[in-house]
Amino acid sequence: MSTKKNPLSFHLDVDDFLPAEESEKQSMVIMRESVSFWKDGFRRLRKNTLAMISLGVIIFVMIFAFVLPEIYPYSYEQQIRESENLGIMQYSQAELERIQAGEKVFPHILGTDSLGRDIMVRLMMGSRISLLVGIVASAIILVIGSLYGAIAGYFGGKVDLIMMRIVDIIYTVPDILIIILLSVTLKHPLKRLAANVSAFAWIETVGVGLISIFIVFALLYWVGMARIVRGQILALKEQEFVTAAKALGASHSRIIRKHLLTNCIGTLIVTTTLQIPSSIFTESFLSFMGLGVSAPMPSLGSMAAQAISGIQSYPHRLMAPAVMISLIILSFNLFGDGLRDAFDPRLKN
Repeated sequence: MSTKKNPLSFHLDVDDFLPAEESEKQSMVIMRESVSFWKDGFRRLRKNTLAMISLGVIIFVMIFAFVLPEIYPYSYEQQIRESENLGIMQYSQAELERIQAGEKVFPHILGTDSLGRDIMVRLMMGSRISLLVGIVASAIILVIGSLYGAIAGYFGGKVDLIMMRIVDIIYTVPDILIIILLSVTLKHPLKRLAANVSAFAWIETVGVGLISIFIVFALLYWVGMARIVRGQILALKEQEFVTAAKALGASHSRIIRKHLLTNCIGTLIVTTTLQIPSSIFTESFLSFMGLGVSAPMPSLGSMAAQAISGIQSYPHRLMAPAVMISLIILSFNLFGDGLRDAFDPRLKN
C-alpha cells in the first residue's frame, strides 16, 4: 500500500532517478552545438554557392598571375624578332622553319603585339600588377582608415568633430589631379634616387606613376574606411567590456587595439575585400590614361590602351585585358558580398 508523500518532506523520491524511456528521450529538444563567431561565419559562407564560385575564380586568377609566368616559355619584355602582330595561335615564318626542322616551339596563345611580345604572358603579368596594387592599396587603406576612424570614434567630442571635418575636406580633393601633380613632381627626384642608390633600383621597373598612385591611396582613399570604423566604434565604446577595461586601468591605445578594433574585425575584413576591386579599377583606369606603370611593365589598363589603335584588326588584344579586369572585379565583389552576408550578425537568420 503506497503512502502519499508529504510535500514538505526532505526525503528524495527514488522514482525520479529511474532511467528515461525511449519515448521520453525522443521528446527532449536537441539544441544545436554551440559554435564560435568565425566558425559560424565560415559555415554560412560555405553554403553560399555564388561566393564559393567567386573564391574559386580568385584562386584561379592568383595561379594565373603568380605561378604560370614562372613556367611560361616567354617573358613579358621579350621581343621576338619577325614575330610582330601575330594572331591567335599563330607562328612567325622563322618559328615555322624551326618547327619543320623538328624543334618544338611553344605557340603564341593570344598572338603577339606590334613589338613581337607574347600577349598571354603580358596578360599574366598585367593581372599580377593589378592584383598587387589592389591588395597593397587595400592594406594601406585598412591600416590608415581603421586607426583614424577608431581614434575619432573613441575620443568623440571635439576630437571627433575636427577629425571628421578633415575627412570632409579630403573628400573634395580631386584624386586624378593629385596623381598627375605627384607624377610630375616626383619623376626626376625618384629617377635620381634609383640611379644613385642600388636599393631603390626597383623604382625604374615599377614607374613613378604607380608610386604616385600608392601615395594618393594613402593620402585620400582611406576616408571611407575611417567613416565605417568610426560608426562601429561609436556603438561599441558604450558596451560593458569597454567600461570594465577602463576600470582595470587599460590605456586608451590598448582599448582601441585589443577591444574595439578586435570586435570590428568582421566589418574590416568585408570592407577591405570590397575595397580591392575598387583599387584595381582605379589603377586600371589610370594606367589606361597613361598614369600607371612604366613600359615595358604591363598592366591591364595599359594593355587595353595599347590595343585601341588596332581594335579593328586585332580585337582580341582589347578583349583579353577587358575580360580579365571584369572577371577580377566581379569575383571580388561577389566574394565580398558573400563575406558580408556570412559575418553580418543582422543577417544570421
